[in-house]
Amino acid sequence: MPITEVISNPHDLTLTIVADFPVSVERLWDAYADPRQLERFWGPEQWPATFLRHDMAVGGRSQYFMTGPAGEIAYGWFRFVAIEPLRRIEVEDGFGDPAGDPNPAMPTMRITFHFEGTPTGARFRSVTTFPSVEAMEQLVQMGMMEGMRSAMGQIDSVLADLASFAASRGTESQLLSDTQVRVSRVIRGSAAQVWRAHHEPALMQRWLLGPDGWTMPVCEVATEVGQRYRYEWANTAGSQRFGFEGELLESAAPYRAVTTEQMIGIDGPATRNELTLTPVQGGTLMSLLITYPNKELRDMILGTGMTTGMEASYVRLEREVLGAPLAVTG
Repeated sequence: MPITEVISNPHDLTLTIVADFPVSVERLWDAYADPRQLERFWGPEQWPATFLRHDMAVGGRSQYFMTGPAGEIAYGWFRFVAIEPLRRIEVEDGFGDPAGDPNPAMPTMRITFHFEGTPTGARFRSVTTFPSVEAMEQLVQMGMMEGMRSAMGQIDSVLADLASFAASRGTESQLLSDTQVRVSRVIRGSAAQVWRAHHEPALMQRWLLGPDGWTMPVCEVATEVGQRYRYEWANTAGSQRFGFEGELLESAAPYRAVTTEQMIGIDGPATRNELTLTPVQGGTLMSLLITYPNKELRDMILGTGMTTGMEASYVRLEREVLGAPLAVTG
């Protein structure tokens, strides 16, 4: 159990938890930056969390749900207020609804996570500030302290699991629901570099090609919300051609972009793609949350070898685009 101190202060309306870990600050920080790791300890042991959004940048949001032992669902959210890399994360935290909006019947808290090095590893200090005595008493009665102890008790195993989150691992997909998939990979480059590589046509046409033997003759990028994009690929033999098009719904460089996506010439509802870039040890964590209109389409797309093709592209991105410094543009 990593928790070394729990301090409840009804006068300041704060609850402080201190925990020590035998790992570096960088390793502990990444556990909070990476949704794949965070969801393994954010909820109590009997209420595991699933993160549908985790934009760790000032102004960014997280959206998650916890699943109880009987299948019941509890939704939550937080918004990033301040971030000092490897030192402090400050968020607004609260209960939500299935759409990710705050539940007005429940209180919103302010939580600050502090990280610091120690002679034996890293110390974590969480300070939760409640809006009122009534809110503090309400949440304590709901089992907040026991839940936080249970959640914190799971961090050790996550921190010890270096292999699952190493930068050397390839592209992986995770089923989050019947219609949602999260694709993740650590790309060896800065967030700014990876963002440019995903948004500048000349760079995209060098790496976004899938398996060998394909070119990208059409690369029309949407640069402002509301604009449409169009990408087309052709094999070098000239016998096959396909493409995708869609609309840019959100853009917050260099950490988040949301688009629709639909295969050219195919009728039917589009997917929603949420790209998030987060600095971590070894590079930038690329998380792509794909929401499909139904389970059947999700399974069909995954069955085409989508993840394998994405990995081939990311290997090419690291080798041919990020292997040398990118030119500075005005």
